[in-house]
Amino acid sequence: MKVKVISRDPDKYTRETKKDLRKTFRNYDPTLHPFQSTREYVRALNATKLERVFAKPFVGNLNGHKDGVAVLSKHPKKLSILASGAYDGEVKIWSVASRTCIKSLDAHSGYCRGIAFSSDGMHVITIGDDKKIKTWAYEQDHEEGEQIKPVNMILTKGVLVSLSHCYYGPNFATSGDTCHIWDESRNEPLKEIKWGVDMLQDIQYNPVETSLLAACASDRGIILYDQREEKPLRKVVMTLRSNQLAWNPMQAFYFTVANEDNNLYTYDTRNLDYPLQIHKGHVSSVTSVDYSPTGNEFVSGSYDKTIRIFDARKLNSREIYHTKRMQHVTCVNWSMDNKYVFNGSDEMNVRIWKTNAAEKLGSLKMREKNAFNYNAALKEKYAAHPAVRRIAQHRQVPKTVYHEQAKLRTVHLKEKRKEENVRQNSKPGAVPYVSEVLKKVVKKDH
Repeated sequence: MKVKVISRDPDKYTRETKKDLRKTFRNYDPTLHPFQSTREYVRALNATKLERVFAKPFVGNLNGHKDGVAVLSKHPKKLSILASGAYDGEVKIWSVASRTCIKSLDAHSGYCRGIAFSSDGMHVITIGDDKKIKTWAYEQDHEEGEQIKPVNMILTKGVLVSLSHCYYGPNFATSGDTCHIWDESRNEPLKEIKWGVDMLQDIQYNPVETSLLAACASDRGIILYDQREEKPLRKVVMTLRSNQLAWNPMQAFYFTVANEDNNLYTYDTRNLDYPLQIHKGHVSSVTSVDYSPTGNEFVSGSYDKTIRIFDARKLNSREIYHTKRMQHVTCVNWSMDNKYVFNGSDEMNVRIWKTNAAEKLGSLKMREKNAFNYNAALKEKYAAHPAVRRIAQHRQVPKTVYHEQAKLRTVHLKEKRKEENVRQNSKPGAVPYVSEVLKKVVKKDH
């Protein structure tokens, strides 16, 4: 007599060691799981709602300045070190981890215009309205109450407005009425580069091509320099003036400028005829911009008292941060670990924000990590669904920003309608269609 029994091969389900994962058996035949997509959609919707519920981006603030914060600079090698300069000339070195001030320097008698760490991180270089370039050894021990003196001081002939240090080597650049290239070990500039402008508002070294610089000029121009050349390389003039410039650290040929017309423009140095992208959202002039270390995103600050985080390839911002007490944003910075954003504003505070508003800080258990990763995959899969997209994109903005957005939208629609009316009442081809990006550049020089 034969008896049929259930038999299993132990090799298929027995773990070799206690630390091995347990094998799970599942049949992926879609006919056996008719409600899989429905369940996943509900989970994606719930995950998107919970993300907005737990979106608390503000981490803390660094207070201690006696006047508005003008400039920020991050340490090239240490994640927790940040430097800030104020309107009264005071410079503070912060430990972001403990939110304490390490050193306080009475750097300048007027406005502190620029601040930068040396490439090795051992010194801080500052410039101000008193036409002085000062180098500080902030890591040296000093007695409490002792007046800290600069290691070196250079008195310049012209006004200095901006400062940028080369990412590798001892060179740094200052801008004012002209562009000067300096060496840390010398008190005279190595080179002076001109292009007939009254003032260079901002200058920045390229993080990859370390001899290449870009500057924003007062005549609405953006100028490219090579410190190995005698003359500037190229210049493009826009409709309104640019306030600050930031290079993409991963793609050396891209840079983004913060403009007075409330927008940001991303350019490719290989073709400066028109901007690649116009990033919109701010309702007042954009004062500052800085890229993330990955090069995928950047943060901008504006006079509308908000900061926005943009995807470098998209037109609109993915996040908008604001508080009731925050006034005009003067400077922004993205941390080197890609987790935090810093901003300085008129009311004397340096604020710290999370780049991902709903991210949980601190150590996570394995189950939490798996749950976050699963929810992220679901949100990405159903991102185009109307309900999920509406919840994910919704942001609360201040009333002033909300009403100003409506006004700007009305003005833009009126301009488009007027142009279309002119086109319809003109001879065919007399008023051609011109893309918005082509209208922003008014002149190109080589």
